[in-house]
Amino acid sequence: MALSRKKWNSIIIVASILMISVLTVIEKNSQQTPLQTQALFDHAAPLSQLQYGELWLQKSQSGWRCSSEVLNCLEWANTWQQVHISALSEKPETAEEAIELVIQIDDLDDAQLWILFKQQGLLKSPSGNWYQVPPSLREGLTPIIRAQLN
Repeated sequence: MALSRKKWNSIIIVASILMISVLTVIEKNSQQTPLQTQALFDHAAPLSQLQYGELWLQKSQSGWRCSSEVLNCLEWANTWQQVHISALSEKPETAEEAIELVIQIDDLDDAQLWILFKQQGLLKSPSGNWYQVPPSLREGLTPIIRAQLN
């Protein structure tokens, strides 16, 4: 039994509406930070310095200062101040090169050495605990740097 043109049009319209609805729900959910995340820094323990490989940022009286190569200093600092993480129960597989982060908190005298796997959004704490940064927050963790001319 063949379907009439009117029935085919109705099927196409319903399928299109369903697809748009599904894509809208997926986009809304991917933009939100997962509920089980927690802030890495807060008002009680704010970030004061960060060493990202060879690059650095530092909070001063007048605001944030960065390495001269960093073009987006304020955005980079704000992203790190507001980063959220989720605790992982098992050690994840890591296939990429790690970046060492030296993090200084305002009230602490000692700096902490963290390890970042930026593509996977993984952070390893000094105590060996693993955390994951939600995909929506990963892009801003890497600074935009000035091109080096030879």
